[in-house]
Amino acid sequence: MTRAQPHVKKGNEVAPETGRVIRLKPHGEARMRFGTSMAKVALVVSVASFSAACSVPGMVIGAGATAGIAAAEERGVETAFDDLKIDLEIKRRILNLDDMLVTKVSTEVFEGRVLLTGTVADDAQRLAVARLAWGVEGVAEVMNELRSDGESSLAHASRDTIITTELRARIMGDGDVRAINYNIETVRGTIYLLGIARSDAELTRVVHHARNVSGVRKIVPLVRVKAPEGVEMATKTPESAI
Repeated sequence: MTRAQPHVKKGNEVAPETGRVIRLKPHGEARMRFGTSMAKVALVVSVASFSAACSVPGMVIGAGATAGIAAAEERGVETAFDDLKIDLEIKRRILNLDDMLVTKVSTEVFEGRVLLTGTVADDAQRLAVARLAWGVEGVAEVMNELRSDGESSLAHASRDTIITTELRARIMGDGDVRAINYNIETVRGTIYLLGIARSDAELTRVVHHARNVSGVRKIVPLVRVKAPEGVEMATKTPESAI
């Protein structure tokens, strides 16, 4: 008498020794898991791109570009992505606080140090954004350069973009400066430099280039000078403004 074969669902098979149905994990499942992971990565990239698109000119670049340049930066890939996560979380919280603020407040994050620039409605909102930034895990310092002087004009934003673009071009064309290590933010003619200088001499060259850009009123170097092996070097602070 022929033994009846058990009903087998798609993706399973029968073990010849016992006749029992074995549930297999098809390649499709593995592909699905991989696809889910990639979807998460794509989501981070999309959010970063959206955040950059919604911000004032001169904002930090998106996640795709971050991935491309992180390996070449002095801070390294892991630190660069930690900074990116902090930046995205701050933007998310700003959006929740006031959906219009994301177009007025610019954030730069470097080695856990957060620079806030832009304009807000009043001092209360200025402090609220700073508290929000401090509440994000991984933040080591918040430099609050927000101004509570009303609406930021399109003319100011346009001039600031020109200043940032020109300074970026100048330091990229200088063979003695590693331009990739510097983030540049300009607000109403004030240039904020955030990043790592390989030496005091390199930072001096960057500041010199900034001085020669038309329309610059002040330069604030918030830059850490890379120390020689075994030597601790201080970060340049707003008191070092030129």
